[in-house]
Amino acid sequence: MLAYIVKRLWQMVPTLVGVVLLVFLLFHFFGSDPAIVLAGQNATQEQIAAIRQQLGLDQPAYVQFGIFLKQIVTFDWGRSWATNEAVSNLFKTRMPATLTVMVPILLLDTLIAIPIALGVAYVRGSLTDRTLMVVTTVALSISFLVYIIVGQYFFGFQLGWFPVQGWSDSTLTNLTTFVPLPVLLAVMVGVSPQTRLYRSFFLDELGHDYVRTARAKGLTERTVLFKHVMRNAMIPILTNIGLNLPGIFVGSFLIEVFFSIPGLGREVLLAVNRSDYPVIQAATVYLAMLTMLINLGTDLMYKVVDPRVVLK
Repeated sequence: MLAYIVKRLWQMVPTLVGVVLLVFLLFHFFGSDPAIVLAGQNATQEQIAAIRQQLGLDQPAYVQFGIFLKQIVTFDWGRSWATNEAVSNLFKTRMPATLTVMVPILLLDTLIAIPIALGVAYVRGSLTDRTLMVVTTVALSISFLVYIIVGQYFFGFQLGWFPVQGWSDSTLTNLTTFVPLPVLLAVMVGVSPQTRLYRSFFLDELGHDYVRTARAKGLTERTVLFKHVMRNAMIPILTNIGLNLPGIFVGSFLIEVFFSIPGLGREVLLAVNRSDYPVIQAATVYLAMLTMLINLGTDLMYKVVDPRVVLK
């Protein structure tokens, strides 16, 4: 296991180097001139030249790339051009809010979708199965923006169950007061596609010969479903969860903006609007790192779920 982890970490290095090189090329040769962005449209050539010298933009490309690599290795991305806050501190202070919202969404999405999908797969073709498929299809056809607008109006303004916006310094207060509404709406959106996908995984397993053999041996349906069918279906389910994890953090952008949550997603969107390159570059590289680590973690979970899996 340890040898596999070390091997995979080494394999990540060329991929990460490629991502870093691509980010560097995109921002330095295809983006706007950072000196002009910082100086403003009315700046003189002398002011622009001074900023370029301060940022090292007057250096050759290989020197600039070396500076960029040093920023990544030392986790020192400099300061935000818009707020003058250290980028490392920005990530440190904004990430907890994002995790406070997105972790419950991921857990609830998975814990709700799996048993529902297993249940409707077991009664395939029944009225319950057909009704659920219709409901999930309708739910999928509605934009997340509609869920947010209607949810805020109905649960927030009409019923008064949850505040529409707000955040506090207390994690407990956030979890009990400000997080439930965005989590509820996000789960309402996310459960439908996950349920349909997991249902197909379970149906595929239910059609295999080992299920008929287990039933012929007299095993209870509970044992067949939970010990055999679910265990084998967990491999594609884990794959899907691993693929969706980075997307969940990207999805936090919209949630944090509409609910005024001071998280990392909202900060990245503001950075894009302000052309705040240090923040955007850091977010891009960190997301690439996170994706690779999630893929590694998913592969390791395969071995935990099914010991027959051989990691090479």
